Amino acid sequence: MAKSGRNRRQQPAIYWELAPWFHLLTHPKSYAGEARHVVRTLKPERGQKPTMLELGSGGGNNAFQLKKHFTLTLSDLSPGMLKLSRKINPECEHVVGDMRSLPLKRSFPFVFVHDAVMYMLSERDLARAIKTAFVHCAPGGIALFQPDFVRESYRPTRERGGHSDGARKLSYVETAHPLAESANFVDVDFTLTLREPDGGARRVVDRHRVGAFPRATWISILRRAGFRVRCATDPWKRVCFIATRPLA
Repeated sequence: MAKSGRNRRQQPAIYWELAPWFHLLTHPKSYAGEARHVVRTLKPERGQKPTMLELGSGGGNNAFQLKKHFTLTLSDLSPGMLKLSRKINPECEHVVGDMRSLPLKRSFPFVFVHDAVMYMLSERDLARAIKTAFVHCAPGGIALFQPDFVRESYRPTRERGGHSDGARKLSYVETAHPLAESANFVDVDFTLTLREPDGGARRVVDRHRVGAFPRATWISILRRAGFRVRCATDPWKRVCFIATRPLA
């Protein structure tokens, strides 16, 4: 999940002090469909596990599924999220880093950026994240960006969910607020109910401010970074961007 794009105090609690609860908000096993779509899109050669860098890898939910197909390096701004990821993905490399400025000084045939990129709140920060992906993408390689939405596709929603591990339980109501006409961001509130093993419970409202950029802005920034880009719609009707770094 995404953490880059703000200072520490502005970060949603679920990525920091509430990080131990993250897999009860969104469970790794629910990402199998996402992984199948990524593999179909990137088409790694059969019988090989090429390297992939994931920027904003969060608690490792995507990696839990994708590691069957790729040798993964996972980067995230939150040490707590990487600690969770190490528990379920011990075979993967984990690197604490900001997607706007990660300096690994090596390249990968595949770079993956999932919903973490939603936390870029300005065109400048989005451009920095895309530049990081370009720098780490090998010539001829592919970077796949899968934002939750672009501005044109955004709709306010209200959803419920949650999970239990047998001892603890998290339930939530997710409220995505209307998008202001002049804003490039939108607020999404998670009302979390956290139930401890001893029966105690508490409620937390965790606000996520996320970017809402037009598709044309995405395409323009990707091209300025040096990518060749095409758009596609995934099975969940989200616009994704398949960006190729030219060989020369």
